[in-house]
Amino acid sequence: MKTLLLKIREAAFSVLPVMIIVLVMYFTPFVTLTPTELIIFLCSSVMLVIGTGLFSLGADLAMSPMGEHIGSGLTKSGKPALLLIVCFLMGMLITVAEPDLSVLAGQVSDMVNGLVLIGSVGAGVGLFLLFSVVRTVKNKPLPQYLMFFYLLLFELVAMMIHRGGDGFTALSFDSGGVTTGPVTVPFIMALGIGIASTVSHGKGAENNFGSIAFCSVGPVIAVAVIGIFARGKLNYTMPDYSIGAHIGKQIAGTVADTAGEVAVALALISVFFFILQFTVLKLPFKKLIRIALGIVYTFIGLVIFMAAVKTGFMPLGFKLGTELSTGNGTAFLIIFSFITGMATVLAEPAIHVLNRQVDQMTDGAISKRSMMIALSVGVGLSVALSVIRIIFDFSVLYYIIPGYVISLGLSLLVPGVYTAIAFDSGGVASGPMTSSFILPFAIGVCSVLQGQDKIPFDAFGVVATVAMTPLITIQLLGFRAAVAEKLRSRRAMNKILSSEDEQIIEFI
Repeated sequence: MKTLLLKIREAAFSVLPVMIIVLVMYFTPFVTLTPTELIIFLCSSVMLVIGTGLFSLGADLAMSPMGEHIGSGLTKSGKPALLLIVCFLMGMLITVAEPDLSVLAGQVSDMVNGLVLIGSVGAGVGLFLLFSVVRTVKNKPLPQYLMFFYLLLFELVAMMIHRGGDGFTALSFDSGGVTTGPVTVPFIMALGIGIASTVSHGKGAENNFGSIAFCSVGPVIAVAVIGIFARGKLNYTMPDYSIGAHIGKQIAGTVADTAGEVAVALALISVFFFILQFTVLKLPFKKLIRIALGIVYTFIGLVIFMAAVKTGFMPLGFKLGTELSTGNGTAFLIIFSFITGMATVLAEPAIHVLNRQVDQMTDGAISKRSMMIALSVGVGLSVALSVIRIIFDFSVLYYIIPGYVISLGLSLLVPGVYTAIAFDSGGVASGPMTSSFILPFAIGVCSVLQGQDKIPFDAFGVVATVAMTPLITIQLLGFRAAVAEKLRSRRAMNKILSSEDEQIIEFI
């Protein structure tokens, strides 16, 4: 119970900045929030805190240990084929069960069958998780793999645009962030750590990260390939963002739907784990009880979290976007977007899992505080840049191409551990809070400034931008650390040389 209270307190501090922003807006003339809307939002915030705390505890008890045990157990079994098959199947099936992927499929229903899209994206994640395992086992540098796959990705995007599939551009890059959700992130990260700990090649913390980076590339490539062959107009239906859509009589349906989505995702992981437990792992009974309890915590926490987001945060994000875009000036809108992005990333549940693992795997060399600052600044910039793109109506590629060129260039200059963590952070930062609060905010802005028809082109892409900017900010953190280390080494060398000079002078 003490641990749970600590998790809830940590979650409360994370959600507090978003609550403060909304409360400030309530007492200003910029947004006309009703008392009912404010009360529902505040109640949703409380539920969000409880849900995040339960999820965080469940991730510590179940999701991370399950991933580590599967990764290390299969690697130690000496059956590489089994390891690769299991990783592919788990990556694919867990992704197929991610709730946000179904939403993505609904946006392109006029051009491609939803099951085809979901299956292709799932296969993309499974395949690239397999590549990640091979990279870890073979001890290959992450930047080399990333450069190859991103060059392939941009070549496919160019082909897609040439064949008239430019409507898929923002959607394809968004898919990379959408599919690395709160269920998959803790498990896949821990799976990579479990494998790396078993096949350690003396690379330290660097080899423990990078799995999420690979799994973020697969969906983009899958959707780009679909965009090459798809024909027709991109279909977009504006969801019902009203407060009444998820309260009153509708609340039971919202909770039931959310519980079903979370249950399917967790069931797939749990079934795989317990099959491997009886065939390969054979963990003690006490550990199984602890993991089972963690699964329950994870389920309850995610259901509460997702229901709270749908009930209070999604409608409010859309309303803030629409009202702040009406007569408040572009400068104010951009500044507000930056502040909102900085605050929102703090409430992402998987961010805390990532930060704890980074702190542990680097022995505190990369602290949680420095990670949060880099992530907050990066996401704040990404939301502000997305709003600028909506205002001036240009393609997300004007951000994505130079952004990834800078990111991949920095990967050649910074310590490898920073590159691996940065590319993992991109997928983690673009979680459910981004898709359920920031994306509705961008849709609201776009519906006022550019009209509903431009939403698939201008509002979509915000998730991709959120996933990209941490790649730069965290690697800049690594660049600063590398420069500081060189300066320390130079000072130490100068001190040694000065000491030797003094000894020579004394001798003379």
